[in-house]
Amino acid sequence: MREGGAWCNFGPITFISSPKVLAFICSFFISFIAAPPLIRRHQSKLVVDRLWKPEELAIYNGTDANLPILLAILGSVFDVTKGKSHYGPGGSYNHFSGRDASRAFVSGNFTEDGLIDSLQGLSSVEVKSVVDWRDFYFRSYIYVGNLIGRYYNSQGEKTKYLKGVEAKAARGAQLLEKQKHEEAKMPSCNSKWSQQEGGEVWCDVGYPRLVQRPLEIALTGKMSKRCACYKEEELGQPGLEVYKGCDYLSKVCAV
Repeated sequence: MREGGAWCNFGPITFISSPKVLAFICSFFISFIAAPPLIRRHQSKLVVDRLWKPEELAIYNGTDANLPILLAILGSVFDVTKGKSHYGPGGSYNHFSGRDASRAFVSGNFTEDGLIDSLQGLSSVEVKSVVDWRDFYFRSYIYVGNLIGRYYNSQGEKTKYLKGVEAKAARGAQLLEKQKHEEAKMPSCNSKWSQQEGGEVWCDVGYPRLVQRPLEIALTGKMSKRCACYKEEELGQPGLEVYKGCDYLSKVCAV
């Protein structure tokens, strides 16, 4: 039987003699096989590895309860339906659904201007954090393909931009490890803070000093300091700063 320009072959279903019944079955059969592959496979718990266009991804933003909820990060698309209380309408992460808002994962800017995929101007540590978020989604949700655009081309290949992002994240990881190794040589101060008493730093061994973190510029694009404990014979080193209002040999300083 032919319905809507397609042939239906029902094989053993020869006992149905009503043309109207056959037409109904044929229409249902055609609509099923023509349904978008993600919807069918989502219903049968299968994963689809395919390429998505931004306008296609936008449909899966949680507004249609009959469709799965998808999001993209660095061009990788994930089915986050199992977290619909977070990613569905009214959820705290709904702004990520139906789009690639990679930048917002570290910027915290959830306006339309901030919900973008560009990582331009972010530090290596911030870029590494976005890559870490992508890894989290690979571990926690269902990967369903790649988004054509900034990170993947129309053949599904990584773009130069994505390769650059991953290289920058790798450099960030190396710098963090180096900073961790360097700072382990000089133990950090103990610290506490309360609204009533304010902040306080102290050393069990040695004396608290503020010291520059030289790798911080490369990591975050900003210079910062940390509190470290130095023995008395080390206090003459250049670059060590006594906390304001703290005695030179005090082990406890208010901050």
